[in-house]
Amino acid sequence: MRVTESGSRNLVVVTGIGGFLGHHLTKVFLEAGYAVRGTLRDLSRAPQISGAIAASGTDTGALDFRAADLLADDGWPEAMMGATALIHAASPFPSRLPADPQGLIAPARDGTRRVLKAAADAGVRRVVLTSSIAATNYGPGHAPFTEADWTDPDGPLTTAYYRSKTLAERAAWDFAQRHALALTTINPAFILGPLLGSAPGTSLDIVRRLLAGRYPAVPKFSVSVVDVRDVALLHRLALEADCAIGERFIAGGPVLSLSDIATILRKNLPDHAGRVPRLVLPNWLARLAAPFDANLRLIAGELGRDARVSSEKAERLLGWRPRPPEEAVLAAAQSLVAAGLIR
Repeated sequence: MRVTESGSRNLVVVTGIGGFLGHHLTKVFLEAGYAVRGTLRDLSRAPQISGAIAASGTDTGALDFRAADLLADDGWPEAMMGATALIHAASPFPSRLPADPQGLIAPARDGTRRVLKAAADAGVRRVVLTSSIAATNYGPGHAPFTEADWTDPDGPLTTAYYRSKTLAERAAWDFAQRHALALTTINPAFILGPLLGSAPGTSLDIVRRLLAGRYPAVPKFSVSVVDVRDVALLHRLALEADCAIGERFIAGGPVLSLSDIATILRKNLPDHAGRVPRLVLPNWLARLAAPFDANLRLIAGELGRDARVSSEKAERLLGWRPRPPEEAVLAAAQSLVAAGLIR
């Protein structure tokens, strides 16, 4: 159990606690003996979130909540009061390209500055920020991408979401340097794995749509896949290791195509196999259809692109050992079925 000299638990603030990853971060830290304070824009969601985590078998007696919004200063000083560390995981993750990119960039970049300032003002010095491979994979580098790579915010493949994650992480490193924060960033790949609760979010929604027969065919889109449980654990390993201070860590596994994911679903969930697509769109047809389909527009520039990343650094320095991506896909699907989210 993580306790202070006085016998009380170390308090970790988790922003984005209402999200898919936020639930698992809370579970990992509570089970390791930390107290957790989650931030929410709307505190009416707190009982649902606490209940979802408790239903997974985790004791939530050391969990509490504070109201705070990435776009406003109110609430953040109270949220940071008495905390020993901050896990900043809150950031918008859209399912389609937004009409106004600032709707993503402002809460991601400006919200990060706001949260880190509140932490610094409260004397919190240890921070782990959830970034993304969106901040590593779209610059001048090439696969397999590493922590040395940075996305070009103005690059031809850089969507509003990729830009928001890149600018937010850059802002965090700049702030940490100027205010002597002990910062680590985690750059996860595409996160799948078991759902806690009943809100699938953007990541699991792709699996849900495949199982529900929403796609007649899939494009040749591939992505590095990582299990949410492993991403949450990496945040804790990074927080507890002095060697992680000042470092970025990619959290990614082998690359799977949407066709690979569909095959895993058909093989392991025979009751739903008939609705999972078998057809694969040729790239020329997917690009032709992209102007008329929001989902295709989001990935049109990445069709056929090498999406491999390297998590060697996390494995070497922190002893991190991720699950096979097939396990993450299957756990996601089974949890969606169990939650009654596949119609």
